[in-house]
Amino acid sequence: MDETKMSARERNRRRRANVRGGRQHRHEVGVTPEEEALLLQRSLARGVTIPRLLIEAALASDTGQTVTDRHDSLVELFRIRRYLAAVSNNVNQIARATNAGSPAGGELAHTLKAVRDTCDAIDAALNDVTVRS
Repeated sequence: MDETKMSARERNRRRRANVRGGRQHRHEVGVTPEEEALLLQRSLARGVTIPRLLIEAALASDTGQTVTDRHDSLVELFRIRRYLAAVSNNVNQIARATNAGSPAGGELAHTLKAVRDTCDAIDAALNDVTVRS
């Protein structure tokens, strides 16, 4: 299914979506106990089942980024964007008050720290996306 047409429910589910007519082919993979532990750990970290983890990894684009990886990156970037909009609003309020003659108080230092933290989060998210590319 095209990722852009998926609903939020479909993107957040652990299992893959059902397909009309079912899945006609099955593949069994034997793993050692150590490999099973790693698969379980990675599937739990991503919030997906082991079969979905294996399918997404095998069918990932040339960048190695799975649908779940892209979704998680987008969620994080949108969260950062909302936070940055809130911080920008605070900066505008501080500027308006300062221009009206009020002294810049401790709120300015707190807001500027939030701006720096947001920039660090953006850098980390972008680094995460580019490392996967």
